[in-house]
Amino acid sequence: MSTSETHVHDIVGIGIGPFGLGLAALSDPLPDVDAVFLDQRAEFRWHPGMMIEGATVQVPFLADLVTMADPTSRFSFLQFLKDNGRLYPFYIRESFYPLRAEFDEYCRWVAAQLETLRWNRTVTSVTKDDGIYTVTAEVVDGSRQTVRTETYRAHNLVLGVGTSPVLPEALLELETEGAGPVIHTSQYLDHRETLLESGSITIVGSGQSAAEIYRDLIEEAEARDVRLDWVTRSPRFFPMEYTKLTLEMTSPEYTDHFRALPDDLREQLGREQRTLYKGISAELVDDIHDTLYRLSRGGRKLRTNLLAESELIFAGRDANNGDYALRFRNTSLDKTFDRRSGSVVSATGYKSQVPAFLDGLGEEVRLDAKGRLDVSRHYTVNDAGTIHVLNGEEHTHGVTAPDLGFGPWRASVVLSHVTGREPYPVEKTIAFQTFGVPDDGALDDGALDSGALDDAAADTAAADTAKLSTREDFESHFDFSDSDADSDTHPADDREMTHV
Repeated sequence: MSTSETHVHDIVGIGIGPFGLGLAALSDPLPDVDAVFLDQRAEFRWHPGMMIEGATVQVPFLADLVTMADPTSRFSFLQFLKDNGRLYPFYIRESFYPLRAEFDEYCRWVAAQLETLRWNRTVTSVTKDDGIYTVTAEVVDGSRQTVRTETYRAHNLVLGVGTSPVLPEALLELETEGAGPVIHTSQYLDHRETLLESGSITIVGSGQSAAEIYRDLIEEAEARDVRLDWVTRSPRFFPMEYTKLTLEMTSPEYTDHFRALPDDLREQLGREQRTLYKGISAELVDDIHDTLYRLSRGGRKLRTNLLAESELIFAGRDANNGDYALRFRNTSLDKTFDRRSGSVVSATGYKSQVPAFLDGLGEEVRLDAKGRLDVSRHYTVNDAGTIHVLNGEEHTHGVTAPDLGFGPWRASVVLSHVTGREPYPVEKTIAFQTFGVPDDGALDDGALDSGALDDAAADTAAADTAKLSTREDFESHFDFSDSDADSDTHPADDREMTHV
C-alpha cells in the first residue's frame, strides 16, 4: 500500500465549489491542518452556464472566499485585483459588486495557488474503521474515462458537494426525451442560440437567473421576431429585499434563533424567507422595464408576455410541429390557460441531496424525517462531530446556508472543531437587533423590576405566553403569510450567488 493510501489527513473535503475552495484557502496557512480536497470536475468553474456578459455578483467584494474570516489573507479578492493590475480600475469603478465572470476568475486564481486540490476525482464510497474515514475516488482522464482508483484517509470529512438543478415535475420527461431545448438555467449559455432558433421561448420561474436570461434575450428576440414569455408562480416579479436590518439575518444570532425553532416552523419560514435571497436586484427590474419601454416606442406591439401567479401544471410535446404544449393555472383565479412554445427555460432552482457515497457509513450520518441531512448548529451530521457540511443546511440553519459572505464564518467554525482551537476568530454576535425573546441581560435598563407587574397583570402575561406555545398560535400571533413567494419549485435558485 502506497504512502498516500496509508497517510491520515486531518480533513478530506469532497466538492470544491466556492465554499469548499474557501475552506481550502483558509486551511492552507494553518500548520496544524493537513487537508486534501477532491472534485469530479477537471477545474474550478462557477455557474458557467450563467456567465452572461456584464452580470454582477449580488454580494459586495468583501464576501469573497476568505476576507470575512481573515482580512489579511493572501487569497482575498483585493489581492487578486492587485496581482492582476486591476485594483485601481476597480476602485475608480466605485461599485462594491464584482462582475460575475471576474469572481469566477478570482476563484480560479485562488485554486491555482493551492496544492491541496485534486481534480478529476469522483468519490464513489466512504467507509470508517477505527475512527478513520477512507474515501475512495475514481480518477478520470480528459475523455472522462477511469484510469485508476485512489483512496484517502482522514479524521474528518467535509461535504461541499453543493446543490443540484431542479426541474418542475411537468418538465422532467420532456427534458429526458432530448427532443428539443428544454433546459435549466444552469445550461443557458450553451443553448442560447438554439433557444432563439426555436421561434418562441418560455422562461418558467422567477428570481435573478430568470430575470437575467429574460433581459439577455429580449432585444434579440424582438429583432428576430421570436416570442419570449416569462411565467412565474410567484405573485409578482419581486425585488430582493436588501435593507440593512434584514441583512442582519445573515448573522450568528439569527442562525441560533432559526436552528432552535421546531422543524415545521423552520419549513414555513424557509419558504417565506425566499424573498430575501431569491428576488431580483432592483436595478435589473428597472432595467427590464426601461428596455421594454424603449422597444415599444412608436406604439410597437412587443412579442413578449410577463405572467405572474401562473403555475405550470402540465407540459407535453406536439408531434405535428414539435412545439411544447404548456398548461398553466392562475393561482388567484384558479383558472387554466395554455401556451405553445418552441423551447423552455426552467429557472426553478437547486436543491441539496444526500450523496450516495455516504451509504457505507450507515446510521452514523444523521437524517431528518424527510431524509435530509440533520445538520447540528456546528455544521456536523454525526454524533462524533467529524462529518461537516458546507451549504447543505438551509433547512436547519436558514438564510445563512447559501450566503457567500457567511461561508468564511462557517469555515472558521469547522476549522475550530478540527483543530481544537480558534485559528480564525468566530464572532458570536454581530447584529444590533434581538431575534426571539430577549433575556433580562439583553434588555439591560429595559428589564422590569421584580414586582413591577401586579398579580393580575402577571397572570395575564403568563396566559398570553401560554397561548403562543403552539405552532398555530405562534403563526397567528405574528401573522405569517400562507403565500409561497418562491419560484415554481421550493428550492432556491442561485444559491451561491446571492446575499440573503
